[in-house]
Amino acid sequence: MKKKKAVSLKDLANELGVSISTVSRALKNSPEIGPEMKAKVKSLAKKRGYRPNPFAISLLKNAPRIIGVIVPDIVTHYYSSIISGINDIARKNGYSTIITSSYEQFEQEKQCLEDLVNLRVEGIIACLSQDTNTFTHFESLHEQNVPLVFFDRICLKDKFSSVITNNAESAQEATNHLIHTGSERIAFIGGANHLEIVKQRKHGYLNALRAHKKPIEKELVFCKEIGYEAGYEGASFLLSLPNPPDALLAMTDRLAFRAMNSIKDKGLKIPKDVALIGYTDETHSNYVDPPLTAVTHQTYKMGEEACRLLLQQIKGINTVKQCIVPCILSVRGSSSKKET
Repeated sequence: MKKKKAVSLKDLANELGVSISTVSRALKNSPEIGPEMKAKVKSLAKKRGYRPNPFAISLLKNAPRIIGVIVPDIVTHYYSSIISGINDIARKNGYSTIITSSYEQFEQEKQCLEDLVNLRVEGIIACLSQDTNTFTHFESLHEQNVPLVFFDRICLKDKFSSVITNNAESAQEATNHLIHTGSERIAFIGGANHLEIVKQRKHGYLNALRAHKKPIEKELVFCKEIGYEAGYEGASFLLSLPNPPDALLAMTDRLAFRAMNSIKDKGLKIPKDVALIGYTDETHSNYVDPPLTAVTHQTYKMGEEACRLLLQQIKGINTVKQCIVPCILSVRGSSSKKET
């Protein structure tokens, strides 16, 4: 079946016998166009199914008005919520967005970056893939004066603005909660150690142990990658130790939910045998059994702040800023061995 051709401004102008600029102004409610002509143009546009093409408009104006976004994963609620915040601020300021995914792969991330630059976006908002441990592809953007803001997983803090959470403090608060509610041996499940976000959350976890004079045991720290299977593998390994932990702090939602599966598969009860806290924005934290205590990100706000920082750069405000959007510890049923 032949694909139907999209209706253009030129098509509408030809049918009405007027200029393309007249049609364009009428659709924008320009005071230069009379109400009768505006009504005719809008009626025909609706009838023919006309939709504005932001790319064509960008080229005509020689000003892209488009923001590029690179996320590690577009499927999870975590990133989709951040994207929603970015999109809403972008639209309010007359921008469209192009969303790309690195699928947690370094080479794919580089390709996304190249594609967005080739599309002449005005700026880019990015979160590093977990495979990324060199940053020359982003450094080149700094040399080209392309506005760039990082969020969550960040790098090159001296060159680029970023939006992060209070990673160390929130991990320390979560670990403190486990200790205060009866957990004795607390393990940490994280991602690749080269990621700044992993270092910070692990640091917060260790600070809490030190503050409570708990021994630091390397065998209770499992850091491999951020993914569902790593969560299952990490929990299974830790719970198979000769002296297993009685609590787990998992630094992402994917790690936490699969850790929960591993605990149950071993016939253990949550939180009686093993208490569990995750980092998540997922609404279904409320609907698993038991409901998951989580360090909750304000993801929508993170997206809003990232977009605001980028728009400032686009306007020529080049001061490097780091915005911290604090997490909130949402206590549910998975973490307390005793009443607080």
